[in-house]
Amino acid sequence: MTTRINIAETEPEAYKALLGLEKYLAESRLTPIHKELIKIRASQINGCAFCINMHTTDARKLGETEQRIYLLNAWRETSLFNEEEKAILALTEEITLIQNHVSDAAYQAAAKLFDAQYLAQIMMMIITINAWNRVAITTQLPVA
Repeated sequence: MTTRINIAETEPEAYKALLGLEKYLAESRLTPIHKELIKIRASQINGCAFCINMHTTDARKLGETEQRIYLLNAWRETSLFNEEEKAILALTEEITLIQNHVSDAAYQAAAKLFDAQYLAQIMMMIITINAWNRVAITTQLPVA
């Protein structure tokens, strides 16, 4: 891999702004497992090795099982994820693959399960991890 710019060094204020979103979400009502499922799934879709490595490690520290992590990219084919998690994962996929737009079905399934504030926090977590994925992929952050 070629060496690319380090955005945290080159544009520290922009990097701090993105960190501000991350700090807000860290203090939100989102459960730690919901956060990590969102981060892992979006990172899988985007092909961000740096973020997949980081967030699967974080999920394991929270007690997430290897089986659920391995099957996350096939969550529709297993009963290992509950209704809330499935709604979150569907929304994560549709927001990440935004060119297909977010369907009313995915949005309504989540809106039925979560209050407006929690739903907004889910959406902001998805948007934020997609931004981080793009930073890591574009700058070719190496996997530790």
